[in-house]
Parts: sequence; C-alpha cells; structure tokens
Amino acid sequence: MSLNKNMRVLIVDDYNTMLRILRNLLRQLEFNNVEEASDGEEALRALRRDPHDLVISDWNMAPMTGLDLLRCVRSDDKLRRIPFIMVTAESKTENVVAAKQAGVSNYIVKPFNAETLRAKIGSVFGTA
Repeated sequence: MSLNKNMRVLIVDDYNTMLRILRNLLRQLEFNNVEEASDGEEALRALRRDPHDLVISDWNMAPMTGLDLLRCVRSDDKLRRIPFIMVTAESKTENVVAAKQAGVSNYIVKPFNAETLRAKIGSVFGTA
C-alpha cells in the first residue's frame, strides 16, 4: 500500500523558517496539499473549518503549545482520529511520555531529513 500524496496535511509552527523547511521536505516527498498554521489556535480553526488527513505540529509554540493542540484534537469527536505527528527539539523521556499519553501518532526530533519524515508518515499510515 502506498501513501496518498494528495492527502491534506496541516503543518503547525510559530517559526516561519521551520514552516518553510517542513513544506520543502513534504514537497520533496511529493506532498503538495499542505496548509500552514502559525500557532495551535490557528491550527484548531483550520481543522474545524476543513477536514485534514494529517497534522505535523511543533511542540514549543505560544500561546497554545503543540501538546495543548494535540489534547484539543484528541478531545474533539470530529478531529480525534486525525493522525498527529509531533516535532520537537526536545528528546527528553518525559516529553515523549506526555505526548504518547495525549495520543500522539508519532514523534520526530529535530533536526531531521525528508527520509526520516517519510518513514514517520509511513509508520503512521501503516506503509513503512
């Protein structure tokens, strides 16, 4: 089974450079249906407005962190099944545990490349 390259991907980061990097990595992987949000609240509005197939979110954002966004997504009946990949510079065990407990689908530690991103997306969708 191969990945649907037309799936709607929402990338969330409050750092424009990271949004650009994520978009470019996704483009390398031939994902072109990508929407951006610059914080968790904007991401929630986007998710509630239109269905998305995958969320890739940074952990460290203000005013709503990626973990808070994940908890909101998982507590919303319409959104809870959307695969959610957390991106962070923190590889601390307690962060990984907190994300797992909140229902994260996968976890990527910065820095990472297109191949790592492809593998993480593939594992979320059972194609890795």
